[in-house]
Amino acid sequence: MSRILAIDYGLKRVGLAVTDPLRMIASPLTTVPTTGALDFVRSYIHQEAIALCVIGFPADLKNKAAPIIVAIQQFTARLQEKMPQLQIVPQDERYTSKLAMASLVEGGFKRKDRRKKENIDKISATLILQSFLRRYMNHV
Repeated sequence: MSRILAIDYGLKRVGLAVTDPLRMIASPLTTVPTTGALDFVRSYIHQEAIALCVIGFPADLKNKAAPIIVAIQQFTARLQEKMPQLQIVPQDERYTSKLAMASLVEGGFKRKDRRKKENIDKISATLILQSFLRRYMNHV
């Protein structure tokens, strides 16, 4: 079975997470600069045989799309154009950054490590992937 890749897209950085081959466990992968994200994702997908990509779509409490949604849609369109065989699924990502910070605190990370935005971004991607897996596993 192929892995699932999750993307937490940001204007400066993109957090990435991936499942194990059985699609049971979501783990942080890395954080890459947004400018190199498309190339990194394409390379990783070829390397790891990923057929499904979950991308975080932020919304506010009233289900209105966040301003960054336009950039996310453009990134998604470019990724789909470069890799038409890749299935891309949107996933609600509300509160993932706050939950990621709480996870770092609870996990005992030192303050300097919690300040690194890269750590928050890849944990956010992991939370997006975990949410997707819970939703997906309930419908199988």
